[in-house]
Amino acid sequence: MLTRVKSAVANFMGGIMAGSSGSDHANSSELPVRFPYGRPEFLGLSQDEVECSADHIARPILILKETKRLPWTTGYAEVINAGKSTHNEDQASCEVLFVKKKPGILATPSKNSTKRRSSLPNGEGIQVKESPETDGITLSYWALFDGHAGAGAAVVASKLLQHHIVEELQGLVEILRNSAVLPPTCLGEDPEAATANNRTLTRAASLRGAAGTPGSPSTPQTRFFTEKKIPHECLIVGAIENAFKEMDLQIEQERSMYSISGGCTALVVVYVLGKIYVANAGDSRAIIIRNGEIIPMSSEFTPETERQRLQHLAFMQPHLLGNEFTHLEFPRRVQRKELGKRMLFRDFNMTGWAYKTIEDDDLKFPLIYGEGKKARVMATIGVTRGLGDHDLKVHDSNIYIKPFLSAVPEVKVYNLLQYEHGADDVLILATDGLWDVLLNEEVAEAVTNFLANCDPDDSNRYTLAAQDLVMRARGVLKDRGWRISNDRLGSGDDISVYVIPLIHGNKL
Repeated sequence: MLTRVKSAVANFMGGIMAGSSGSDHANSSELPVRFPYGRPEFLGLSQDEVECSADHIARPILILKETKRLPWTTGYAEVINAGKSTHNEDQASCEVLFVKKKPGILATPSKNSTKRRSSLPNGEGIQVKESPETDGITLSYWALFDGHAGAGAAVVASKLLQHHIVEELQGLVEILRNSAVLPPTCLGEDPEAATANNRTLTRAASLRGAAGTPGSPSTPQTRFFTEKKIPHECLIVGAIENAFKEMDLQIEQERSMYSISGGCTALVVVYVLGKIYVANAGDSRAIIIRNGEIIPMSSEFTPETERQRLQHLAFMQPHLLGNEFTHLEFPRRVQRKELGKRMLFRDFNMTGWAYKTIEDDDLKFPLIYGEGKKARVMATIGVTRGLGDHDLKVHDSNIYIKPFLSAVPEVKVYNLLQYEHGADDVLILATDGLWDVLLNEEVAEAVTNFLANCDPDDSNRYTLAAQDLVMRARGVLKDRGWRISNDRLGSGDDISVYVIPLIHGNKL
């Protein structure tokens, strides 16, 4: 164990992102790749341009050549890392998709009608133009995937996740197209639901076997059998959440047939029926800039932000720790000479700190070690949500990390039709290469000032704004490395940025 702990510490001090995965698929290098590596299709790059983009010394910034390639005249820019990995492990995709109603689908699907699929086709024919005879809904889709320990999972997710979302939404088309007034947000309940659904409550009670005279001791009160009123918004959120899980399941099942390296974070935006749904699994970030105001649209999922979830899982299933880690958190590494002494600690049910007497079990390596961007789960990985990583193990051990990683995203909703938006109101999506060196306020100020100096009729303004952000975060190569404003250290990571103008959504 001591050797493994030393290796883990060495890896941690080296700042590795996703450790070397001790894969059970020893012949994975001999398997064909699921999809070949490349840059986003909408960039329209030749093979020569792809190779030139991988210059880790020059780090050229790639931008969208034709704004008509993306919906809403969306802007996009990216740059490769400063030698951290061979490929740019960021991937991006953007499409307008049409969701057709499943043939023979019931207006109200039964609870048992969902079927799990191990794989989907590559998506040929899913993008369809809407016609008056076709019954369905149109959605706009943007996504960023930040890969680690290889670009394999990020490339696969960039090709297939949108089709899982389409698959999940197909069963909801008839419900979502219903002309009835949409119920309130799923974050709250309708105060008039009980009155409005009185007939439903009575039926629910009878179906559950309620009998006798109302109010008699043998008759359950119908208020205990109230059926929830599920807003359409919540159905879309659930569909997106399930799509992420299905994508992760597909990667898990196909890794025996294909070489799908590493894992990836995923930041996805879906615009449908007047609302923007931002789904985040990882440490990329989305913000809305509206009239100069910053509206956060995602949260980062790291070992620190998800400490209590991880500790609780380890407490409930201690075998996952391999008898080499402790789920408790201490302010520093516990030494053997401190046995019997009191030290501050935190458990999964604590937000504060308390003292405990150090015991033998406390000498084990902590489940979460490090602080800020250097925090790691089992000294191996610095993100706690995403796709892939099914074969990732603690260095030189048989302890799998995947049980602690979740594919379920957090989904935030923004009602685009509730506000009037100007040409300078935008949604910014970016991988952590941008946010590691720039604050929300710096990004908002840079974008606002840049767009204010552009021609409002210039369709390239949003791509140029994305390019400006990437340039600010990358910086300029000097004697002491890449430097940004105030001589701060620039980002050495891959950087990918979308700038999405919200005014176009109001026109749809």
